[in-house]
Amino acid sequence: MRAEAAETSDLPVRSALPALERALDGHGAAVLCAPPGTGKTTLVPLVLAERGARVLVAEPRRIAARAAARRMAWLLGEKVGGRVGFTVRGERVVSRETVVEVVTTGVLLQRLQRDQELGGTDVVMLDECHERHLDADTAAAFLLDVRETLRPELRLLAASATTDAEGWARLLGGAPVVEAAGVAHPVEVVWAPPAAPVRPPHGMRVDPALLAHVASVVRRALAERSGDVLCFLPGVGEIARVAGLLSGLSGVELLQVHGRAPAAVQDAVLSPGGDRRRVVLATSVAESSLTVPGVRIVVDSGLAREPRVDHARGLGSLTTVWASRAAARQRAGRAGREAPGAVYRCWAEAEDTRRQPFPAPEIQVADLTAFALQAAAWGDPGATGLALLDPPPAGAMGAAREALSAIGAVDAAGRVTDRGVRMSRLGVHPRLARALLDGAPLVGARRAAEVVALLSEEPPREYGDDLAAAWRTARRAPGDAYGARWRQEARRLAGQLDGAGGTDRGVPDDAVVGTVTSLAYPERVARARGDRAEGAFLMASGTRAELGEGSRLRGSAWLAVAVADRPAHAASARVRLAAVIDEETARAAAPGLLVAGEEVRWEDGDVVARSVERLGAVELTVRPLTDPDPVRVREALLEGLRREGPGLLRWSREAEGLRQRLAFLHRVLGEPWPDVSDAALLERAGAWLEPELSRARRRADLARIDAGQALQRLLPWATGEAARLDELAPERIEVPSGSRIRVEYGAGEQPVLAVKLQEMFGLGETPRIAGVPVLVHLLSPAGRPAAVTADLASFWRDGYRSVRAELRGRYPKHPWPEDPAGAEPTRRTNTGRR
Repeated sequence: MRAEAAETSDLPVRSALPALERALDGHGAAVLCAPPGTGKTTLVPLVLAERGARVLVAEPRRIAARAAARRMAWLLGEKVGGRVGFTVRGERVVSRETVVEVVTTGVLLQRLQRDQELGGTDVVMLDECHERHLDADTAAAFLLDVRETLRPELRLLAASATTDAEGWARLLGGAPVVEAAGVAHPVEVVWAPPAAPVRPPHGMRVDPALLAHVASVVRRALAERSGDVLCFLPGVGEIARVAGLLSGLSGVELLQVHGRAPAAVQDAVLSPGGDRRRVVLATSVAESSLTVPGVRIVVDSGLAREPRVDHARGLGSLTTVWASRAAARQRAGRAGREAPGAVYRCWAEAEDTRRQPFPAPEIQVADLTAFALQAAAWGDPGATGLALLDPPPAGAMGAAREALSAIGAVDAAGRVTDRGVRMSRLGVHPRLARALLDGAPLVGARRAAEVVALLSEEPPREYGDDLAAAWRTARRAPGDAYGARWRQEARRLAGQLDGAGGTDRGVPDDAVVGTVTSLAYPERVARARGDRAEGAFLMASGTRAELGEGSRLRGSAWLAVAVADRPAHAASARVRLAAVIDEETARAAAPGLLVAGEEVRWEDGDVVARSVERLGAVELTVRPLTDPDPVRVREALLEGLRREGPGLLRWSREAEGLRQRLAFLHRVLGEPWPDVSDAALLERAGAWLEPELSRARRRADLARIDAGQALQRLLPWATGEAARLDELAPERIEVPSGSRIRVEYGAGEQPVLAVKLQEMFGLGETPRIAGVPVLVHLLSPAGRPAAVTADLASFWRDGYRSVRAELRGRYPKHPWPEDPAGAEPTRRTNTGRR
């Protein structure tokens, strides 16, 4: 099995082949680090097969798997399906002659679940390991398990352009690292940031101003340099937007490459161009695995899409992020694959160092439901025994196990059930597997398969947000690339049912779509809130959701939401794709969320007591309770106090005064005087507010409780100290004039005595309360503060003279003796003195 010598002799990886063969023969595993363009993907499998091995090559994407197989077959002078074949979901081109088969990592996982020994395979090559896709990490873990327990002779090769070589070497049991030096052509970096600031990406949204700037940079690059342009954008929508902005280019062929692109377009991109220059707009699929001939210029938007999941809301989706520095290096390298080139980076050089060095491993950020099912089906429900570069987050695994338990895929111990095994082999997300298996008997196997196929790959945005309408569009669009893939997947899924499931029972399309979608996403069944025309909904999960302006789904009472995302800082999720359902369908899809009972709680500032039937967070029926359980009412009142504080009670001046006196004693003397802070009072509310609390039924009843009388219960009666309250913290104290003046305890650390200055004549020592000097506010005859002191003796000696000089002329009818220490105290004027 020899590849065309002229085509492969100069590939840089050839020099590394002897060391690679020795590593595989001696250790059984190896890590191959080879830059893009060295031939690692195409030449290495052919050479291994030439030595008599049957080779399985796993690629992260379908487009890469097809392209690699076609390239290898071309090198052999054959068509795909001979000695080189490929298998991707829904498409298999192999024969009995096939010795090199290229598959996606998803297909590899399915094959391992069916045949753990991988009979007939001698070498498995995991390509593009640096991308850290979850399927690839999982496949590597399973293969290592197979090598250790079943087939020690199975050889493993982890191959990548840029990877954590040492990490993979450790994972493969100390495997040798083989490096192939690439012939790297120089790539000039041109920093091309926007002239004005652009909004950062959030959710799926990208600032249109940035996309307009990217289009202008493409035009600039075409004018400044020769060769084809490869422009990296985060997704299909952004590619379409930039393509529209570049549609007026003359003499230039525009091509769009992404996972959904038709096979003909993919082939055109990967083939040499003609006389016209080409601009290839691509997602990250073009970062690695694929060589785009003729490219001398890369324009990098600096954006990427990564999976994220909001476990609290049950929302998983892609989100737009700034591309990592490693991804930027990969993208730049595409300009130097065949000759010197240039990369135009649409961000400032100063921003580059602030970017993440590597993309986040998918296992750390993605929905792990499918991974958890794979692990459970493999016999390791917690994935604790799997050899993984990064362990799965505990929270994400917990959420995944809950989801699997709810659909019957695992038992209470997390072990896979027979139903779960069947789900794991359907080749779709467990949610969709549940919808297929449970929906087929209700709406027919063929129609259930068609809807699940629609859900497994989100339809183009132009299909709209109404799933039933999208289904009809896909059925009548025979030339549409998405429609072709959808029909292929629907046939595959229907075949997986093996005749199981009901026949078409004449159920209307809308009902079919709603039934299947609600089975896939039971916690996302949603009921309209308020005016239906406003398009606001509440999901059973508790997440609020809104339809877009002009949505045909507005006015619906119930929806089954298939796709939704929550923009940054938004209160509600945005519905991207949904189906109309009715309450009966919602109930049938989510029986585990259906609960009925009496609810007594504090809500909107009062006790609410009612009988409620609800589907998760969605209230179905509500009736007021006339005689609620007193114990639950008491708990609701306590919750109200905890939320709103003791201010719900009636606090007279006397009650406030008592609380302040007790607070003072607790601060100064400590136990047994009680802590009467808000937190302490609320913590002990059940004790000091009885029996009034047990008799209360609503907020108004709390407002009638005399807080001062209730506080008396906290006094240290048992020790006898309560009787000393007036002695230790008197409410009033007698001053030299004979007046009994109220003491204020709440103004600060010291008690405050506000008294007219003339009533304190003759008092040389400052009064003390519980050993603490009173802070005396000496008032003018008009009741305004004239001086503040905690040392009367010092005031009479040093401060009184200036106060007398200032106020004597203003208040001549009041006594202002020169010697206040020896003067007679009085609360009267000069004329009123006896």
